[in-house]
Amino acid sequence: MAAPSAAPSQTPGGPVLLPPRRRHRRLWLWILGICLILLAVALICIRIAISRAEPILRTRVIETLSTRFKSPVELTELHVSIMDGLHVDGKGLKIFGASDPNPSLAGVQPLLEIREFRFNTPLRDLFREPMRVNTIFVDGLTMNIPPKEDRRQMSNMRRRGGKMSIAVTQFLCTDTRLVINTIKPGKAPLVFDIADLQLQDIGPSKPLQFQATLLNPKPVGHIRSTGLFGPLNETSPRDSAVVGTYSFTNADLGTLKGIAGILSSTGQYGGTLGRIEVNGQTDTPDFRLNISGHPVPLHTDFHAIVDGTDGDTYLEPVKAHFLHSSFTASGKVEHLANAPGHDILLHVQMPRAAVEDLLRLGVRTDPPIMSGAVAMNTELHLPPGAGDISDRLHLKGKFHVSGGHFSNDKLQKRIDDFSLRGMGEAKLIKNSPEIVVPTDLRGTFVLNNGLLSFSSLQFQIPGTHADMTGEYSLDGNKFDFHGKLKMDAKLSQTTTGWKSILLKPLDPFFHKNGAGTELPFKITGTRSEPHFGLDFGHKEESESTQAPSPK
Repeated sequence: MAAPSAAPSQTPGGPVLLPPRRRHRRLWLWILGICLILLAVALICIRIAISRAEPILRTRVIETLSTRFKSPVELTELHVSIMDGLHVDGKGLKIFGASDPNPSLAGVQPLLEIREFRFNTPLRDLFREPMRVNTIFVDGLTMNIPPKEDRRQMSNMRRRGGKMSIAVTQFLCTDTRLVINTIKPGKAPLVFDIADLQLQDIGPSKPLQFQATLLNPKPVGHIRSTGLFGPLNETSPRDSAVVGTYSFTNADLGTLKGIAGILSSTGQYGGTLGRIEVNGQTDTPDFRLNISGHPVPLHTDFHAIVDGTDGDTYLEPVKAHFLHSSFTASGKVEHLANAPGHDILLHVQMPRAAVEDLLRLGVRTDPPIMSGAVAMNTELHLPPGAGDISDRLHLKGKFHVSGGHFSNDKLQKRIDDFSLRGMGEAKLIKNSPEIVVPTDLRGTFVLNNGLLSFSSLQFQIPGTHADMTGEYSLDGNKFDFHGKLKMDAKLSQTTTGWKSILLKPLDPFFHKNGAGTELPFKITGTRSEPHFGLDFGHKEESESTQAPSPK
């Protein structure tokens, strides 16, 4: 049988007395209530104090950064909260140097600018040494690296020793821009626009592990890169080390006027911000020039050096292959100020390729007008501009086609006939089996504004040799060559029957300069409809109006 509970006792004429256990419980409840009230009051007071202290804290931060970097500092906003750990966010942070790193822009440019930043950390981490922050979020980060010649303003920012008071696990940055400035006349700063940047494992004297997505303006696309950066050289940031890999996929070359295709590229790079060496390869399965519209698979392997002092890129070299042809190119891509695009200067060497591959790539006529082996050595210049690439492209060089054959049957038949006439075998033209005479063609050329001009063009087939000058347009609408045709045979031997008899008295007039016959010659018309003929009128205009004298 349970014992009866203690009942409250009452003294005669006095208050009711509670048992000791219940009195203790009520006491603790009162103490807890008072503590909660005091805590709430304390939090309210702290919040009021923080809100009033934020302007003071902002001023302290500016003074601390100014002292640390020995340069002017601006901070538009700074907010602090401890409702859920320590929460800090700010806007408009700018750290200036001793001078403007990019005086070409209006106003004084800061060395470092952050549009917005924020971070959270548990309150217990405030008392760690060093204080630890897991992630700092940054939006609108811009770093202006001064020109190589002006390092003095960075020397003030060099750390003078001491331990790092804050350790950060990672930075997550959006809308980042790295600007490497130059003072060289006519040169624009080298600019890297980075859509997303993640920096990890940050600590003293350690490189930063990064993942970045860069925006490539032309051809439009995203370059994804991972690697290591640093440690930061505070005296000369452009000498800070960087190494990594990149991938560039599905880049539409159609954003560059005059060419088309979908490009992909992968590679590795390393060096410093001031001099980055890149080894990579590209594949464009459907590369084409708009002037021809014929797609070809293009593969390149390249070694390039990006010079941060002037923004130029040096190609040393590019090895390219398409269809049955290969070539190498070396030179530089200049980064100019106030120019739409880059100025490209290359030396192109093509020791042996297929002429039909070049014609398929460069001209609209299908099939290509000629096949055979070609060697070429040329200087290429593509100036900046908004126009079509084929209209802006400048070439100057030499070429040699051997074993050439024309795909146009009418043209090849004329070549075959010329060869027989030149050898004095005109009688075989109608009666002999069909032959295909190889053509040897060499010359010196210049390409400007879509027009190929030849200061020297030598055409040779068995029995016949021609020296010409002339020009033709890449669109095939103009074909205009004039020169001298030399044949082994005498004039009367180039034909048969009564024509041969009539021409025999003229043999002495055209037998000169070691040739059986020398005649002024022309090829006009278009690529698809060429016209061959004698060119006495052109000879009279260009040389003299005198008739040839017999030998």
